[in-house]
Amino acid sequence: MSSLALAVVLSLVSAVAYAAGAIMQEHVAASTSARPYAPLHHAAWWVAVALNSLGAVLHVMALAYGPLSLVQPLGALTIVFALPMAALFVRRRAGAAAWRGAITATAGLAGLLALTGEADAHSLGGGQRGVLAGVTLGGVALIFLVAQTVHRPILRSVGLAAAAGVAFGIASVFTKTVAVDWTWSAPLSQCPSLLVISVLAIGGLLLSQASYRGAGLAAPLATVTVVNPVVAAAVGITMFGETFRYGVPGTVLALGFGVVAAGGLILLTTERLKAARTEAEAHAQAEGSVPPAQQPVCRSEPRMLHADAQAQVLPSDRDAARSEVGEGIDVGPVSRPCTHLEMEMRP
Repeated sequence: MSSLALAVVLSLVSAVAYAAGAIMQEHVAASTSARPYAPLHHAAWWVAVALNSLGAVLHVMALAYGPLSLVQPLGALTIVFALPMAALFVRRRAGAAAWRGAITATAGLAGLLALTGEADAHSLGGGQRGVLAGVTLGGVALIFLVAQTVHRPILRSVGLAAAAGVAFGIASVFTKTVAVDWTWSAPLSQCPSLLVISVLAIGGLLLSQASYRGAGLAAPLATVTVVNPVVAAAVGITMFGETFRYGVPGTVLALGFGVVAAGGLILLTTERLKAARTEAEAHAQAEGSVPPAQQPVCRSEPRMLHADAQAQVLPSDRDAARSEVGEGIDVGPVSRPCTHLEMEMRP
């Protein structure tokens, strides 16, 4: 098998592992609402951690055998694999709008990354690493705080997923830097960068776990899938000297693909908002509806009840301080204020 074919296989398996990990994370988020960030007691969450770790290792191996312009777009297939896998294994089917949004976001991301040209191996100096780490941690913290002020679950989840994508993207940048500068003669010199990678990777995992709470699978996963490589590519262009292919036309086309990817994310978000609103309305109707036989009757005049062909009137005492159980009239809870309540007494 050639190196290029091996890179393709590793990338596809990596995307499947990431998709399976995301499905497990969403399942844990749906069943464990008390601990949205780190449900350590849940065995399925550790399975998700293992799957995400496997996906990361396979992705790094694919980069060792194939070019970045090929491996990164294939990694965007995670969201495409996740939807049918979720429908098959956990019976969570996605609607047509979710499929359109996922495919649109993936197509835009794949086109954007395909236009990113390769550059020579570059690294970051100590000062640049410190600035990048500080800006990243501050930016992730800011996005996290803003997301906490949002009341709609889907918008909060997208914000948390965006923060996770930023953390994962910059972790990839530091991983590339460590790979370029690594020397077995002085491994301890990379300890600060390895520490930053660990903090960003763990933080991204916890944020991505929380992003699935109350938002389903498609929107948070698509947000992480798009934001992660876009942030990494932006750093590569601004700090590593990477460029888009085909000059100015390629740059314009790349911006167009970026708009397409953003449109897919917006479609996913609005689709989930509509679904959440529909679910809330259905839930409210289910809780608010009372069978007619159980509804109290508010009337301003006594009601004539006929039993054994004899008319009988049982007016309730307007000034009664409590339920008139002793008189054979038991007034239960009333759904709305009543000036005069009449109860039907049947023999």
